[in-house]
Amino acid sequence: MYFAIKHLHVTCVVLSALGFLLRGYWMISGSALLKSLPARVMPHIVDSALLLSAIALAVMIRQYPFEAGWVTAKVIGLVAYILLGTVALKRGRTRAQRVSAFAAAIAVYAWIVSVALTKNVAGYLAAVV
Repeated sequence: MYFAIKHLHVTCVVLSALGFLLRGYWMISGSALLKSLPARVMPHIVDSALLLSAIALAVMIRQYPFEAGWVTAKVIGLVAYILLGTVALKRGRTRAQRVSAFAAAIAVYAWIVSVALTKNVAGYLAAVV
């Protein structure tokens, strides 16, 4: 069961990233598709499956936020990613703010994935230092 849930989780990670990149492209290009019903609904479906699978995996491997540093780092990164994503796709007042928030959100997303792969709070930053 663990591998099925992990596979679902990784699939949702990829779908979530692709969806965010596509919506970011639409934001940058000024496309009306950003406001379409699928663009507004699908991220919630994918991200809900992603979150539920993450919780299931945490329970299965007994690694919880505030007990396992790398899991705590991922949760904090997730909050930062969500906040940056909302600025990038909705709340940014200027195009420059939205593009900057979009780039920062992508960097945070990559860091979250690197933390997951390395099980290290520093993620890919550990290799740089």
